[in-house]
Amino acid sequence: MRDLTNLAHNGVLLTSQALAAGWPARQLTRRLRNDGWLQIYRGAWSAPGVAVDWRLRARAMQILRPHLVCSHTAAAALHGIELLGNGPDSGLLEFSATYRGSTDHPYGVRVQTTRLTDTDRTVRKGLAVTTPARTVADLLRAIPRDDAVVAADSAMSRRRVAGMIRPALVTPAGLTAALAPPLRGAQQARRWVRLTDPAAGSPAETFARLRMHDAGLHPTSQVVLRTPGGNTLRPDFLFRREGLVVEIEGYAFHGTRAAHERDVRRFNELSGCEGVRRVLRFTANEVFWRPTAVLASIRSALADLSRE
Repeated sequence: MRDLTNLAHNGVLLTSQALAAGWPARQLTRRLRNDGWLQIYRGAWSAPGVAVDWRLRARAMQILRPHLVCSHTAAAALHGIELLGNGPDSGLLEFSATYRGSTDHPYGVRVQTTRLTDTDRTVRKGLAVTTPARTVADLLRAIPRDDAVVAADSAMSRRRVAGMIRPALVTPAGLTAALAPPLRGAQQARRWVRLTDPAAGSPAETFARLRMHDAGLHPTSQVVLRTPGGNTLRPDFLFRREGLVVEIEGYAFHGTRAAHERDVRRFNELSGCEGVRRVLRFTANEVFWRPTAVLASIRSALADLSRE
Protein backbone atom coordinates (compact mmCIF):
# COMPACT_ATOMS: atom_id res chain seq x y z
CA MET A 1 0.00 0.00 0.00
CA ARG A 2 1.30 3.41 -0.96
CA ASP A 3 1.88 6.11 1.63
CA LEU A 4 -1.24 8.29 1.89
CA THR A 5 0.73 11.54 1.73
CA ASN A 6 2.22 10.52 -1.61
CA LEU A 7 -1.27 9.86 -2.96
CA ALA A 8 -2.46 13.39 -2.14
CA HIS A 9 -2.61 16.08 -4.85
CA ASN A 10 -1.88 19.63 -3.68
CA GLY A 11 -2.83 18.68 -0.13
CA VAL A 12 -6.04 16.85 -1.10
CA LEU A 13 -6.55 13.09 -0.97
CA LEU A 14 -9.55 11.35 -2.49
CA THR A 15 -10.88 8.27 -0.72
CA SER A 16 -11.20 6.62 -4.14
CA GLN A 17 -7.46 7.10 -4.75
CA ALA A 18 -6.54 5.43 -1.46
CA LEU A 19 -8.89 2.52 -2.15
CA ALA A 20 -7.46 2.09 -5.65
CA ALA A 21 -3.97 2.01 -4.11
CA GLY A 22 -4.95 -0.96 -1.98
CA TRP A 23 -6.02 0.56 1.30
CA PRO A 24 -8.85 -1.50 2.89
CA ALA A 25 -12.04 0.54 3.30
CA ARG A 26 -12.47 -0.58 6.93
CA GLN A 27 -9.01 0.67 7.91
CA LEU A 28 -8.77 3.78 5.79
CA THR A 29 -10.98 6.21 7.72
CA ARG A 30 -9.47 5.19 11.07
CA ARG A 31 -5.95 5.63 9.70
CA LEU A 32 -6.73 9.02 8.20
CA ARG A 33 -8.21 10.36 11.42
CA ASN A 34 -5.42 8.93 13.56
CA ASP A 35 -2.79 10.53 11.31
CA GLY A 36 -4.40 13.97 11.47
CA TRP A 37 -6.15 14.13 8.10
CA LEU A 38 -9.28 16.31 8.04
CA GLN A 39 -12.36 15.51 5.97
CA ILE A 40 -13.16 18.39 3.60
CA TYR A 41 -16.11 16.77 1.85
CA ARG A 42 -17.34 13.23 1.62
CA GLY A 43 -14.60 11.47 -0.29
CA ALA A 44 -11.97 14.21 0.08
CA TRP A 45 -9.43 14.78 2.86
CA SER A 46 -6.82 17.45 3.59
CA ALA A 47 -3.29 16.41 4.47
CA PRO A 48 -2.07 16.85 8.07
CA GLY A 49 -1.00 20.44 8.74
CA VAL A 50 -2.72 21.85 5.63
CA ALA A 51 -5.17 24.66 6.44
CA VAL A 52 -8.68 24.01 5.16
CA ASP A 53 -9.48 27.43 3.74
CA TRP A 54 -11.91 28.24 0.93
CA ARG A 55 -9.21 27.77 -1.73
CA LEU A 56 -8.49 24.24 -0.55
CA ARG A 57 -12.23 23.50 -0.46
CA ALA A 58 -12.52 24.80 -4.03
CA ARG A 59 -9.60 22.61 -5.11
CA ALA A 60 -11.19 19.57 -3.46
CA MET A 61 -14.49 20.21 -5.26
CA GLN A 62 -12.73 20.51 -8.61
CA ILE A 63 -10.83 17.28 -7.99
CA LEU A 64 -14.08 15.55 -7.10
CA ARG A 65 -16.03 17.18 -9.94
CA PRO A 66 -13.65 18.43 -12.65
CA HIS A 67 -16.45 20.02 -14.69
CA LEU A 68 -16.95 22.74 -12.04
CA VAL A 69 -15.47 26.20 -12.66
CA CYS A 70 -15.02 28.75 -9.87
CA SER A 71 -17.30 31.69 -10.62
CA HIS A 72 -19.03 34.74 -9.15
CA THR A 73 -17.59 35.76 -5.76
CA ALA A 74 -15.07 32.88 -5.70
CA ALA A 75 -13.73 33.93 -9.10
CA ALA A 76 -13.68 37.58 -8.03
CA ALA A 77 -11.54 36.72 -5.01
CA LEU A 78 -9.13 34.69 -7.15
CA HIS A 79 -8.72 37.55 -9.61
CA GLY A 80 -8.35 40.23 -6.91
CA ILE A 81 -11.64 41.93 -7.76
CA GLU A 82 -12.94 43.81 -4.74
CA LEU A 83 -16.41 43.02 -3.44
CA LEU A 84 -18.78 45.11 -1.41
CA GLY A 85 -20.63 42.12 0.03
CA ASN A 86 -19.49 38.74 1.31
CA GLY A 87 -16.86 36.77 -0.55
CA PRO A 88 -15.95 33.07 -0.34
CA ASP A 89 -14.45 33.64 3.11
CA SER A 90 -18.03 33.85 4.38
CA GLY A 91 -18.41 30.14 3.68
CA LEU A 92 -20.24 30.05 0.33
CA LEU A 93 -18.34 28.69 -2.68
CA GLU A 94 -19.82 29.43 -6.09
CA PHE A 95 -19.20 27.39 -9.23
CA SER A 96 -20.55 27.34 -12.76
CA ALA A 97 -20.81 24.40 -15.14
CA THR A 98 -22.18 23.65 -18.58
CA TYR A 99 -24.04 20.66 -17.14
CA ARG A 100 -25.31 20.06 -13.64
CA GLY A 101 -23.90 16.62 -12.97
CA SER A 102 -24.67 15.59 -9.41
CA THR A 103 -27.38 17.61 -7.68
CA ASP A 104 -26.14 16.48 -4.27
CA HIS A 105 -23.78 19.34 -3.55
CA PRO A 106 -22.11 19.71 -0.14
CA TYR A 107 -23.27 22.39 2.27
CA GLY A 108 -21.80 25.77 1.37
CA VAL A 109 -21.44 24.95 -2.34
CA ARG A 110 -23.63 26.55 -5.00
CA VAL A 111 -23.50 25.41 -8.62
CA GLN A 112 -25.11 27.29 -11.49
CA THR A 113 -25.69 25.60 -14.83
CA THR A 114 -24.95 28.09 -17.58
CA ARG A 115 -23.40 28.55 -21.00
CA LEU A 116 -19.59 28.52 -20.76
CA THR A 117 -17.22 28.61 -23.73
CA ASP A 118 -13.47 28.08 -23.75
CA THR A 119 -13.03 31.87 -23.86
CA ASP A 120 -15.00 32.15 -20.60
CA ARG A 121 -12.51 29.99 -18.67
CA THR A 122 -8.97 30.42 -17.43
CA VAL A 123 -6.75 29.09 -14.63
CA ARG A 124 -5.87 31.13 -11.58
CA LYS A 125 -3.75 29.84 -8.70
CA GLY A 126 -4.22 26.29 -9.93
CA LEU A 127 -8.01 26.52 -10.06
CA ALA A 128 -10.30 26.54 -13.09
CA VAL A 129 -12.05 29.91 -12.96
CA THR A 130 -14.15 32.17 -15.14
CA THR A 131 -12.23 34.96 -16.84
CA PRO A 132 -12.36 38.44 -15.27
CA ALA A 133 -14.80 39.68 -17.94
CA ARG A 134 -17.12 36.70 -17.51
CA THR A 135 -16.81 36.95 -13.72
CA VAL A 136 -17.94 40.59 -13.71
CA ALA A 137 -20.69 39.81 -16.23
CA ASP A 138 -21.97 37.06 -13.92
CA LEU A 139 -21.86 39.36 -10.89
CA LEU A 140 -23.75 42.09 -12.75
CA ARG A 141 -26.48 39.57 -13.46
CA ALA A 142 -26.61 37.97 -10.04
CA ILE A 143 -26.02 40.43 -7.19
CA PRO A 144 -27.51 43.81 -6.16
CA ARG A 145 -26.65 46.83 -8.27
CA ASP A 146 -24.30 48.56 -5.82
CA ASP A 147 -22.33 45.36 -5.18
CA ALA A 148 -22.10 44.62 -8.90
CA VAL A 149 -20.94 48.12 -9.90
CA VAL A 150 -18.31 48.08 -7.13
CA ALA A 151 -16.95 44.81 -8.55
CA ALA A 152 -17.04 46.14 -12.12
CA ASP A 153 -15.23 49.37 -11.19
CA SER A 154 -12.60 47.36 -9.34
CA ALA A 155 -12.01 45.04 -12.28
CA MET A 156 -11.74 47.93 -14.75
CA SER A 157 -9.17 49.89 -12.75
CA ARG A 158 -5.64 49.45 -11.45
CA ARG A 159 -5.93 48.69 -7.76
CA ARG A 160 -3.96 47.78 -4.66
CA VAL A 161 -5.60 44.59 -3.38
CA ALA A 162 -4.26 42.57 -0.43
CA GLY A 163 -1.12 44.70 -0.41
CA MET A 164 -0.33 44.09 -4.09
CA ILE A 165 -0.77 46.37 -7.09
CA ARG A 166 -2.61 44.65 -9.93
CA PRO A 167 -3.43 46.06 -13.37
CA ALA A 168 -6.89 46.66 -14.77
CA LEU A 169 -8.43 43.29 -15.63
CA VAL A 170 -11.39 44.25 -17.82
CA THR A 171 -12.11 46.92 -20.40
CA PRO A 172 -15.58 48.41 -20.87
CA ALA A 173 -15.65 46.90 -24.36
CA GLY A 174 -14.65 43.49 -23.04
CA LEU A 175 -17.35 43.62 -20.41
CA THR A 176 -19.97 44.60 -22.97
CA ALA A 177 -18.86 41.69 -25.16
CA ALA A 178 -19.13 39.28 -22.23
CA LEU A 179 -22.76 40.36 -21.81
CA ALA A 180 -23.56 39.91 -25.51
CA PRO A 181 -24.57 36.21 -25.39
CA PRO A 182 -28.19 35.46 -24.49
CA LEU A 183 -27.51 35.22 -20.77
CA ARG A 184 -30.37 35.65 -18.34
CA GLY A 185 -30.34 39.16 -16.85
CA ALA A 186 -27.91 40.54 -19.45
CA GLN A 187 -30.21 43.40 -20.46
CA GLN A 188 -30.35 44.79 -16.92
CA ALA A 189 -26.63 44.19 -16.50
CA ARG A 190 -25.87 46.28 -19.59
CA ARG A 191 -27.82 49.15 -18.04
CA TRP A 192 -25.71 48.86 -14.91
CA VAL A 193 -22.52 48.92 -16.99
CA ARG A 194 -23.42 52.51 -17.88
CA LEU A 195 -23.07 53.36 -14.17
CA THR A 196 -19.48 52.11 -13.98
CA ASP A 197 -16.42 54.34 -13.96
CA PRO A 198 -12.94 52.89 -14.67
CA ALA A 199 -11.44 55.96 -12.97
CA ALA A 200 -12.85 54.96 -9.56
CA GLY A 201 -10.11 54.30 -7.04
CA SER A 202 -11.88 52.30 -4.33
CA PRO A 203 -15.17 50.63 -3.41
CA ALA A 204 -15.98 53.62 -1.19
CA GLU A 205 -15.63 55.98 -4.16
CA THR A 206 -17.95 53.82 -6.25
CA PHE A 207 -20.51 53.64 -3.44
CA ALA A 208 -20.36 57.42 -2.95
CA ARG A 209 -20.81 58.01 -6.69
CA LEU A 210 -23.86 55.74 -6.79
CA ARG A 211 -25.42 57.44 -3.77
CA MET A 212 -24.89 60.85 -5.41
CA HIS A 213 -26.28 59.55 -8.71
CA ASP A 214 -29.42 58.29 -7.00
CA ALA A 215 -29.80 61.69 -5.31
CA GLY A 216 -29.56 63.54 -8.63
CA LEU A 217 -26.01 64.78 -8.02
CA HIS A 218 -23.61 64.23 -10.90
CA PRO A 219 -20.06 65.45 -10.29
CA THR A 220 -17.16 64.71 -12.63
CA SER A 221 -14.71 62.02 -11.48
CA GLN A 222 -10.93 62.34 -11.45
CA VAL A 223 -10.70 65.78 -13.08
CA VAL A 224 -7.11 66.91 -13.73
CA LEU A 225 -6.34 70.04 -11.67
CA ARG A 226 -3.15 72.07 -11.49
CA THR A 227 -1.87 73.38 -8.20
CA PRO A 228 -0.33 76.86 -7.94
CA GLY A 229 3.04 75.12 -7.84
CA GLY A 230 2.38 73.25 -11.09
CA ASN A 231 1.64 69.84 -9.62
CA THR A 232 -1.18 67.66 -10.98
CA LEU A 233 -4.00 66.47 -8.71
CA ARG A 234 -7.00 64.29 -9.49
CA PRO A 235 -9.71 64.76 -6.87
CA ASP A 236 -12.28 62.02 -6.53
CA PHE A 237 -15.21 64.26 -7.51
CA LEU A 238 -15.61 67.84 -8.69
CA PHE A 239 -18.80 69.85 -8.97
CA ARG A 240 -17.29 72.20 -11.51
CA ARG A 241 -19.95 74.95 -11.54
CA GLU A 242 -19.93 75.37 -7.76
CA GLY A 243 -16.23 74.67 -7.35
CA LEU A 244 -16.81 71.89 -4.79
CA VAL A 245 -14.33 69.03 -4.46
CA VAL A 246 -15.41 65.84 -2.66
CA GLU A 247 -12.70 63.46 -1.49
CA ILE A 248 -13.35 59.95 -0.15
CA GLU A 249 -10.70 58.57 2.19
CA GLY A 250 -10.02 54.85 2.10
CA TYR A 251 -9.95 52.38 4.98
CA ALA A 252 -6.19 52.56 5.43
CA PHE A 253 -5.11 54.48 8.50
CA HIS A 254 -2.48 57.06 7.56
CA GLY A 255 -0.77 56.86 10.93
CA THR A 256 2.77 57.94 10.06
CA ARG A 257 3.95 61.52 10.27
CA ALA A 258 4.91 61.48 6.58
CA ALA A 259 1.46 60.21 5.54
CA HIS A 260 -0.26 62.81 7.68
CA GLU A 261 1.88 65.53 6.15
CA ARG A 262 1.02 64.31 2.65
CA ASP A 263 -2.70 64.40 3.50
CA VAL A 264 -2.47 67.95 4.83
CA ARG A 265 -0.41 69.09 1.85
CA ARG A 266 -2.87 67.55 -0.63
CA PHE A 267 -5.81 69.19 1.12
CA ASN A 268 -4.10 72.60 1.01
CA GLU A 269 -3.05 72.17 -2.61
CA LEU A 270 -6.57 71.19 -3.66
CA SER A 271 -7.96 74.26 -1.92
CA GLY A 272 -5.55 76.42 -3.92
CA CYS A 273 -6.38 75.01 -7.36
CA GLU A 274 -8.09 77.34 -9.81
CA GLY A 275 -11.86 76.89 -9.75
CA VAL A 276 -11.89 75.10 -6.38
CA ARG A 277 -13.78 77.00 -3.72
CA ARG A 278 -14.34 74.32 -1.09
CA VAL A 279 -13.11 70.78 -0.32
CA LEU A 280 -15.15 68.19 1.58
CA ARG A 281 -13.54 65.01 2.87
CA PHE A 282 -15.40 61.90 4.02
CA THR A 283 -14.15 58.60 5.37
CA ALA A 284 -15.15 55.26 3.90
CA ASN A 285 -17.09 54.49 7.08
CA GLU A 286 -19.11 57.68 6.68
CA VAL A 287 -19.89 56.81 3.07
CA PHE A 288 -20.97 53.24 3.82
CA TRP A 289 -22.77 53.74 7.12
CA ARG A 290 -23.98 57.35 7.06
CA PRO A 291 -24.63 58.12 3.39
CA THR A 292 -27.65 60.31 4.19
CA ALA A 293 -25.48 62.60 6.30
CA VAL A 294 -22.81 62.67 3.59
CA LEU A 295 -25.37 63.69 0.97
CA ALA A 296 -26.79 66.34 3.27
CA SER A 297 -23.32 67.85 3.74
CA ILE A 298 -22.73 67.90 -0.01
CA ARG A 299 -26.12 69.47 -0.73
CA SER A 300 -25.56 72.10 1.97
CA ALA A 301 -22.14 73.00 0.56
CA LEU A 302 -23.51 73.22 -2.97
CA ALA A 303 -26.32 75.51 -1.81
CA ASP A 304 -23.91 77.77 0.10
CA LEU A 305 -21.56 78.04 -2.87
CA SER A 306 -24.43 78.82 -5.23
CA ARG A 307 -25.47 81.74 -3.03
CA GLU A 308 -21.97 83.19 -2.70
